[in-house]
Amino acid sequence: MGTGTTVLIVVLAVLVVFVLVILVKAVKIVPQARAGVVERLGKYQRTLNPGLTILIPFVDRMLPLLDLREQVVSFPPQQVITEDSLVVSIDTVVYFQVTDARAATYEIANYIQGVEQLTITTLRNVVGGLNLEEALTSRDRINGQLRGVLDEATGRWGIRVSRVELKTIAPPLTIQDSMEKQMRAERERRATVLTAEGSKQSQILTAEGRRQAAILAAEGDAKAAILRADGEAQAIAKVFGAIHKGNPDQKLLAYQYLQTLPKLAEGTSNKVWIIPSELGEALKGVGSALGDFVPDAKPSSNGSTPAPATGSAVDPETSRPA
Repeated sequence: MGTGTTVLIVVLAVLVVFVLVILVKAVKIVPQARAGVVERLGKYQRTLNPGLTILIPFVDRMLPLLDLREQVVSFPPQQVITEDSLVVSIDTVVYFQVTDARAATYEIANYIQGVEQLTITTLRNVVGGLNLEEALTSRDRINGQLRGVLDEATGRWGIRVSRVELKTIAPPLTIQDSMEKQMRAERERRATVLTAEGSKQSQILTAEGRRQAAILAAEGDAKAAILRADGEAQAIAKVFGAIHKGNPDQKLLAYQYLQTLPKLAEGTSNKVWIIPSELGEALKGVGSALGDFVPDAKPSSNGSTPAPATGSAVDPETSRPA
């Protein structure tokens, strides 16, 4: 093989390599959800959309592709001073998305670092106007204020901030101990209050139950007394009616009165028996009733009829008044 053939082969090889380099530089494929910025002779020329594109080799240059998907960036904890001069450590998470590849390329050198620094300064401004208790209980408020400020500031960078979240708000250890003691005391106080309220309600319900039971018992006793009184009244009325219907005379009434008197002395608790004043009248009535009754005279042994008694006892041997 001569020298001319060797030179020809080398030239052909160089041409093949040159063509391959031109093809590599000229043909570009942009993936989905990506965007590329093309510069022509160092000046912005156009933004490449997903798909196949042809560039002019050695004239056009495509910058690194930008991710158009929503990105999540977690920033390291930042020390923030609250309004009451307490230092808290706050972790933040920012959700953002590149909407303009040209602005994200030329308006800021590093948009992630810019979002981080802007988040830190905004966070200090927002939390600096709150005390510790408000900072711990106002996460939604802080998130909303951070998102509003960041979205407005990053709009000219071609970035849209969709959400900002505070992962952790950590106060100093001494404050945490004090808060734990305070919460423990508050829980104990609530437990004591609830126990006292339960005891109070229990006593109220018990007293109410006793009152209702006493009321029902009193109503039952009253109704029973009324029914007994009604029964006794009806019995008395029936007896009274029967007595008047039978038309008893004074003798029968005196006899019933004498039968009733012994019942007054019944019972072990009766120590003194008071004799009614009507006893004499009753005895007189009974006596008169018995005095009017004279038995039939029996004949003597000699056939004569004895004379009726005149109220004086007569001695049969002396025939004189005793």
